[in-house]
Amino acid sequence: MDVFNKLRNTVSSTVSQLSGVLPGNPVTREFEATRHIGSYGPGLLWKIYSGFKKSTKQEAAIFVFEKKLLEKYVKSDRFLILDILRKGVSQLTRLRHPKILTVQHPLEESRDCLAFATEPVFLSLANALGQHENMPMPLSSEIKEYKLYEVEIKYGILQLAESLTFLHNDVRLVHRNICPESIIINKNGAWKIAGFDFCVMNTNSPDKPAVYPFHEWDPEIHVHAQPNLDFLAPEYALTLSCDTSSDMFSLGVLVYTIFNDGKVPFCNNGNFKMFKQNSCELKCLPGSILNAIPSTLRDYEKMLLNVTPEVRPDAHQFTKIDFFEDVGAKTLQYLDSLFQWDNLQKSHFYKGLPTIINKMPKRVNLYRILPCLLKEFRNIEMVPFVLPNVLLIAEDSTPKEFQRSILPDLKPIFKIEEPIQIMLIFLQKMDVLLTKTPPEDIRNHVLPLLYSALESNAQPIQELCLSIIPGFAHLVEYSAMKNALLPRIKNVCINTSYLSVRVNCLICIGKLLEHLDKWLVLDDVLPILQEIPSKEPAVLMGILGIYKLTMTHKKLGLTKEVMATKILPFLVPLSIENGLTLNQFNAVIALVKEMIQQVETEHRNKLQQLNSIQHEQRSTLEMSKFQAANKDELISGIATKPIHELDSMFEGLGLGSFLEEKDVCKVASGFSPTNDDPMSKLASQSLSLEDKQRLVREQEMQQRLKTEKNRIQPMMTASPMLNSNPVIGAKPKDLTDTLIQSNLQTMSRNYPTPFTMVQHRPMAAFPSPNWQVGQPIGIAPFPRMAAPGPVRPDLSAFDNLLNKSSFSSISTNNMKSVSSKPVSSLSKSDISDLLS
Repeated sequence: MDVFNKLRNTVSSTVSQLSGVLPGNPVTREFEATRHIGSYGPGLLWKIYSGFKKSTKQEAAIFVFEKKLLEKYVKSDRFLILDILRKGVSQLTRLRHPKILTVQHPLEESRDCLAFATEPVFLSLANALGQHENMPMPLSSEIKEYKLYEVEIKYGILQLAESLTFLHNDVRLVHRNICPESIIINKNGAWKIAGFDFCVMNTNSPDKPAVYPFHEWDPEIHVHAQPNLDFLAPEYALTLSCDTSSDMFSLGVLVYTIFNDGKVPFCNNGNFKMFKQNSCELKCLPGSILNAIPSTLRDYEKMLLNVTPEVRPDAHQFTKIDFFEDVGAKTLQYLDSLFQWDNLQKSHFYKGLPTIINKMPKRVNLYRILPCLLKEFRNIEMVPFVLPNVLLIAEDSTPKEFQRSILPDLKPIFKIEEPIQIMLIFLQKMDVLLTKTPPEDIRNHVLPLLYSALESNAQPIQELCLSIIPGFAHLVEYSAMKNALLPRIKNVCINTSYLSVRVNCLICIGKLLEHLDKWLVLDDVLPILQEIPSKEPAVLMGILGIYKLTMTHKKLGLTKEVMATKILPFLVPLSIENGLTLNQFNAVIALVKEMIQQVETEHRNKLQQLNSIQHEQRSTLEMSKFQAANKDELISGIATKPIHELDSMFEGLGLGSFLEEKDVCKVASGFSPTNDDPMSKLASQSLSLEDKQRLVREQEMQQRLKTEKNRIQPMMTASPMLNSNPVIGAKPKDLTDTLIQSNLQTMSRNYPTPFTMVQHRPMAAFPSPNWQVGQPIGIAPFPRMAAPGPVRPDLSAFDNLLNKSSFSSISTNNMKSVSSKPVSSLSKSDISDLLS
């Protein structure tokens, strides 16, 4: 905010200052003054403002003389100075020459000031040499750091000599005041003569030798109303005469001043007597005084400062000296006279210009050479020769300088498609354009040039465009990349008939991957590869390279789904193309293997994680169900079935659940496993083979016991023998005892171990009504047996099952013998409990 306020205050003060500069002056109706930039003229009384013409916005310089500056002079000097200034501007307005300052608007006078407008200027030579009177303070950094380069000095002196040639030979005029205050450096760096305040014209007829009137220097008049004594020729004091050679002496003093940082050989301080004395000393001028002058100019400088006018070279002769035979000075001279050449001569000159531009100072290139080149854009035939030089200068300029001085003239050239060399040159310097052009102009002018190049039918244009696009992809906006650039590359890649163009498209896409995001690559880039109609080995290798870059790039990466469903089905058939060499085939196969390995690794890890989660959930669920059913239940084993060889193979493929025989048998028999089935409870447990065999036998015996129970129960109910019992208070058990004894003997013979009779145990060991598999019992389950016969079996072995403490006096075969303690008779339910 402080910077903004400071800038606003500066602008406001400048506007108010400028509004007070030209009050009521007619120049203000056509020109707008913007900034005070320098001073000029006798005593640097003229202020120079930069500005522009209101109607055309054309740049201009406005010279203003404020009459209030004369208040410190006597009245006679005021009027004399005003008359001299009016005369100088009037004479300048009538002259037209490239080396003389051009007036755009003649002198206008108001009550407060004099003003006129000229071509744009930078400052006066006096300002450049360190004279800052009547200039804005503090000085701008541009003026503080301003330094004249050798090539500028050489060509500037040459320009002054050429302008004097025009004045002396064509106009037949003597300037009489060649000094830094009368020399203007325009915006392009050209030196131009102005300040014709004290000039004199030839008074003789044109067909006779020129005669110039002599005006003696008057000590009584103010120094600003007379020529600068420090640059005046000695004949003004010695012979009281002047002619064109007097201007050449002034030029010699000017040359000395330039090479000596603004110091003159003799400083007269406006004193005419001292001037006379110094003029006499010129006859014995020491050679050491010219040490700062370049050696190639030193002899001619001594001639210019000679007291005798006839010894001095004239202006035309001076332009031919060896000092000006410099490549830089000659180049600037040629540029100023290009309008006189034909296109063939210009083309030869422009072809050799880049080597000279590289040796020139930046300011000379930007402000002196560039304007001459930009004028040639009007001639389309010369654009291919001029454009490389313009872009070479742009490469060394700052973005601000490029946008101000170069870009406005390039915008119309961007749209030119013929001759084709113009587009080629732009593509070769595309990095310069993109780094120095504002984003808005890139979208509106530079990118359309790229699109036109991609859509061009010229193979060299397309290949060059594709080769340079990756270099500035980071400068292209995402929307432009997605919606404009990539679709055009795709269109070229699919529709071109040139193999080299198609391969370059693939290479370009591969180099662009690092500037794209993952989804843009998956959605827009990879589908392009499968649409390419060509299957040449070079194209296949380009496709392979894109896949490999995408798979290995950290930011992108291919998912296993994309590789498995899209890339591998497309890539595997390409591996058997007949045109592939062995190395190319190996490259394809290596990438296929790498993708398969990545798919395998990622998916196995995923399945392992899923299986681990499912196993944990299943184990937790089964444990909770098992504990809820019976916390005291112990399961000792489960039976298994032999696995067929083919079943083993299918089970290895994960189909074991479909091959389980128990499931098939149970479904066929209408049996549905429940949570009470011991086999289902133990299905997930790991058992040894012996445990499984034991569990099978126990399961079979349990089934047989249940079958025998079902068959015996009806018989016990229907037989009359069971209705009476010899034992006191008990029901008869003769038939039951007989059957049990017979079955136990049969089982002992058929199942020696582990189903033999156990040791005598108390009655409490008899199976309870809630007896289940896995709990110890006194006898083994009953095997299947035949129906009982009429013969009563021997049941003496069954006595071992009885509790001796309770039934010590009771014998199974002798039911009539009763112990001393009566025994209660067994009820029907008791018998059922014993058999269950």
